Amino acid sequence: MPDLNTRAGRLRATLLHAFPGAEVAVRDDSALHAGHAGARPGGETHFAVRVIAPGFAGMTRLARSRAVHAALAEEFGGGMHALSLELRAPGE
Repeated sequence: MPDLNTRAGRLRATLLHAFPGAEVAVRDDSALHAGHAGARPGGETHFAVRVIAPGFAGMTRLARSRAVHAALAEEFGGGMHALSLELRAPGE
């Protein structure tokens, strides 16, 4: 079970809920962006996410991205600044 006390854990839990059967990996890249726009001293602002979800089959890259951004809207509203996405259907 993801640690819901961290943004990375909340991202993972949210994506697993939004995309049943998905494989989800979340990496906090905030330290790589220290001093850049949107960076905060405590981190948890810049993330890389890989989602391999059966629900992505037949969806365009844009539609997949929009679906992920919609699922994570609350985190963007809560201080997340940047999200790098790798979104695939199984077998891609």
